[in-house]
This record gives sequence, structure tokens and C-alpha cells, in this order.
Amino acid sequence: MTVLLDFLRNKRFTRRIARLHRALGIPAGYARLRGMPLQPEARTLVSVGPDIYQRDQRLLPPAAAAWQAMTAAAAADGVELQLVSAFRPVDYQAGILRRKLIQGQAIDDILRVSAAPGYSEHHSGRAVDLTTPGYAVLEEEFEHSAAFAWLNQRAAGFGFRLSYPRGNPHGIAYEPWHWAWTGETLPAQDFAAGFSGIG
Repeated sequence: MTVLLDFLRNKRFTRRIARLHRALGIPAGYARLRGMPLQPEARTLVSVGPDIYQRDQRLLPPAAAAWQAMTAAAAADGVELQLVSAFRPVDYQAGILRRKLIQGQAIDDILRVSAAPGYSEHHSGRAVDLTTPGYAVLEEEFEHSAAFAWLNQRAAGFGFRLSYPRGNPHGIAYEPWHWAWTGETLPAQDFAAGFSGIG
């Protein structure tokens, strides 16, 4: 029975995404051309506290536990990781695209910087957008921060990876602030040496 319910939910979700894509003018074949998997909305989420705008943010329970462990480890190394956003429902993502379309941006330009509804890792409850004090929010300059250097050395040990590096195959602009929990971690010896990127 559970398999049948999951199948029906996925079918409804896929139809919903197709309708949204048609309404927004997203090209047919978007997922195939971009090599991006469908990201069903997470149904079980837990709070991970407020973001920099004091909005409560949520993640999947195991991603939340990994996030909390990672921020504690970063803090112990003198690095402050600040949350900009986490879970984002499909309708919220569609609203982002609608606002950009209303502002006169072309859909192809929008899709270079924002995943189409249904394909954002934020839907899954596994993705976080990050910043750190002294750096502009959601800007490439984040790559020059001690926080980014720390993430590059240590995030994999908590199951997080940079989703959109330079030249990624999905055609999404470089996003040094966007990290997703994969659940796969490096063995302890690969990251236990500590962070040496400050100073």
C-alpha cells in the first residue's frame, strides 16, 4: 500500500510541476537538458532556528542534525556560519520566478541563477544558503571568506557538498553559498585534523 501511495503522490507532484512550468514558460525538457533530478517536497521537517532575517528555517531531521553539528564545529574553529535560507516549497520557488518575470527578466536568464520549481534542492529539505559576517548575502564574494574555506575543508565530513561549483553541468551560476546535505560523509581521519584556513 505504501508503494502505491508513493507512486500516486509522485505522479500528482510531477503533473503539478508540469503545469507550473507551462504557466511560467519554462522550456519543455528542462530537466533532461539540465541534468537535474526532480526534488519532491519534504514532508517531515524540523526547525533549525532563525535565519539572518529572523525567519524560522526548517530541514529534514537528519540534515538538521548534520547542520547543527557542522555549525558547532565551525564555531569551535572560530568560524560563524549564518543561515540565509533552508527548506523552500515549490510554490515559493515559483513565486521567485514570477517576480523576476514581472521585473522583465527573460526565463532563460532566470534559469541560469534559479532552479525551476520542482528542481530546487531547497524543496528536499536538504539545502542551505549560507553567509558569514562581513560578506554580502548570496554573492560570489562569499568564496573569499574564512567560512567558505572552512566549508571546503570540513563540510563533507558532515555530509554537505557545494551544489553549484563553477562550470557545473546544470547550467546554474556559481553559488559558493549553496550547500546540500547528501548524507554521505568522509571517514573521520579525512577531516579530523581540524581547520587551518583562518589567518
